[in-house]
Amino acid sequence: MAPKNKPTGNFLVNAGEGRRLAQLLRAKRKEIAKDEPIPCVVDTEHNAAEISLAENTIRSNMHPADEFEAFAELNQKEGMSAEDIAGRYGVTAAVVKQRLKLGAVSPSLLALYREGAMNLDQLTAFTITDDHARQEQVWAELGRDKSRQAILRELTDGQVAANDRRVNFIGLEAYEAAGGTVIRDLFDEEDGGYLTDAPLLTRLVREKLPRVAETVTAEGWKWVQVDVEYDYQRTASMATIDTVPRPLSDEEQQQLTALQEELEQISVEAEENGEGEDTYAEIERLETEIAKLSEETFLPEDIARAGAFVALGTNGEARIERGYLRPEDVQHKEGEGGAEGKTASPAVKQAEGLSAALVAELSAHRTAALQNDLAQAPDLALIAVTHALAAKAFYHFGDLSCLGVSLNATSLSGAASGIEETVAGQAIAERHAAWEARMPEEREALWAFVSSLAMDDLLALLAHCASLSLDAVQRPGSHSRGAALTHADTLAKAMPHDMTRYWQPTVANYLGRVSKERILEAVREGRGEDEARHIAGLKKQAMAELAEQSLSGENWLPPLLRISVEEAAQIEA
Repeated sequence: MAPKNKPTGNFLVNAGEGRRLAQLLRAKRKEIAKDEPIPCVVDTEHNAAEISLAENTIRSNMHPADEFEAFAELNQKEGMSAEDIAGRYGVTAAVVKQRLKLGAVSPSLLALYREGAMNLDQLTAFTITDDHARQEQVWAELGRDKSRQAILRELTDGQVAANDRRVNFIGLEAYEAAGGTVIRDLFDEEDGGYLTDAPLLTRLVREKLPRVAETVTAEGWKWVQVDVEYDYQRTASMATIDTVPRPLSDEEQQQLTALQEELEQISVEAEENGEGEDTYAEIERLETEIAKLSEETFLPEDIARAGAFVALGTNGEARIERGYLRPEDVQHKEGEGGAEGKTASPAVKQAEGLSAALVAELSAHRTAALQNDLAQAPDLALIAVTHALAAKAFYHFGDLSCLGVSLNATSLSGAASGIEETVAGQAIAERHAAWEARMPEEREALWAFVSSLAMDDLLALLAHCASLSLDAVQRPGSHSRGAALTHADTLAKAMPHDMTRYWQPTVANYLGRVSKERILEAVREGRGEDEARHIAGLKKQAMAELAEQSLSGENWLPPLLRISVEEAAQIEA
């Protein structure tokens, strides 16, 4: 054996091992002599790892794990930057950085990847941390769900995703300027990552919201309450002040009239000639300008006695809700129980002249819409479920909530056939199918699945389940459900809920099923007296068909779909 660190006379085959073995096979088959001279290149100047990488990258496919490790060796041992490696091998620096991160994953996990026991998507999740022990622990403790998202949830426990609403509100630059650090996920298509200091992020949010509130206070409100979370429970029971159309100057009124006339002319031309992109953009511009001039506002004397809430919105914007009255600020009219903030006695909405079947159908459509809206308001759903549980625990008679906490899904098809094909019905079905696909095959694993959900997913699942039990259908004999239907109104007011997104009048669903007077009333409200007079002398079927055309796109709703229980009670009185 040659002394250590002394030449042996032998050479390492760093590139071309397959060709060397092929020549030995030829010699064994006596195709060439054993001492046949073979041209070889002896390279003592260049790096062996770099030569091997170039040889395998250009001529034959390496296993990806070998490529990851080779790039890592060039970076760590040879000091080559990602840009240098990228330029040498004809890839982007971003690709090199990804491969360097993959090459730095625990060797034992890379071995599993080589063996096919782990896929590349799973491997990329482990690049979010350099802690090999933590990587190996997470892999060992994963249950049935071994997806990339499941791995990331475990590795980033206690951290905040870069797309969190708090981050959107503050901005990454402000967070980093305050000393916060961000771990980037190089394999997120949106270049996402995780913020490691959640308390710092929350503190920055609490510091910024009051600055937003200063502009609201300057509007003249009696009080402004600031908090990160919007207080649905409190505001749902508070009285509010009314808005009024903003007074327009003569010049603004002329401008509004001109814009409306221009919009009407363009709309007529569009109906005749079709809408192009330019026409659509112009219509949108005109509608925006008209909306600005048609804004409603609060009276100064009402602002002086009411208040506003400033909180963090769903998408990271500042949420400002104005016009709320505290109990001590509510003004009661002499001889009345109070025009503002009063609680209506339990009552079922009445619609004189409508059949029970039609009332049930219309309220079924409203229920479907409320279900869909509640499913998109997880924080409100949490409050609603808590309220329903408390009602069952402390009040033993009557329904105080429109939610069925046993989560018996409310069937609406009996009251309104084809409701599954409506906008709300389809949205509910698609959401249910998406959750069903995520459920574990074995029901015994459901608890583990639910308990492993991130808070956003947990709340979203809760909201979906709660929404399925929402029941605001007015069936024959619904009078005993007055409190539950009042609660449905409270939910509707507390979340973005607009029935015009889900329902519009047609001959089949309303106009052909009410009296001629009701048809004329609808057209009168939706299009004006002249339009109603135009169809007044027609037979009912023709009147209903023309009314459908006339009301199309007008966002008209029958009173049953637009008034609250309280308003219905006042109308009856």
